[in-house]
Amino acid sequence: MRHGKKHNHLGRTTSHRKAMLSNMATSLILHKRITTTLAKAKALRVYVEPILTKGKDDTTHSRRTVFSYLQDKDATTILFREIAEKIANRPGGYTRIVKLQNRLGDNAEMAIIELVDYNTVYGTDAAQAAKKSTRRRGSSGKAKADAPVAAAPAASAEVTPADEFEVAEAPVEDAAVAEAPVAEETPEAPAADEENAEKGE
Repeated sequence: MRHGKKHNHLGRTTSHRKAMLSNMATSLILHKRITTTLAKAKALRVYVEPILTKGKDDTTHSRRTVFSYLQDKDATTILFREIAEKIANRPGGYTRIVKLQNRLGDNAEMAIIELVDYNTVYGTDAAQAAKKSTRRRGSSGKAKADAPVAAAPAASAEVTPADEFEVAEAPVEDAAVAEAPVAEETPEAPAADEENAEKGE
């Protein structure tokens, strides 16, 4: 039974587990995405999200508290300068876990844990496209879409006869132009023959 089992100990002592989670949290903040086992990713999410929430409040006390968890000055600086701006409007849920194929050596379940706001695949463009598609479903949009379709056939029917007359007239003019050079070429041919005959004489 799992009564009262609040945390996954991950087969480690308390000091080892805290050091490991601290290192993983630092790596996540520095690289924005890390690959690990699924159990470690779930444990890291519980560990790092309160730290990210603490990073929104840029005070000396918050910085000291975050540094006590991370033990890394560079990661603390990046959290309060860059990441805090990205997650300012997000009320929690800063990380995403994506499952991968099992590891070949021991068949362990693998996963990627990443910061949601730094992912380029699931960006704001997809959200905007989804919003646009829902707006098109309104009845007013359908009525506007039907009106131009009904007007288009009438316009095309009016234009079609005029186009036929223009097309019919155009070949006649082209034929007259084409006949003129042919008529000019026939007299020139005998002139060329006469010159050749004179040269032969």
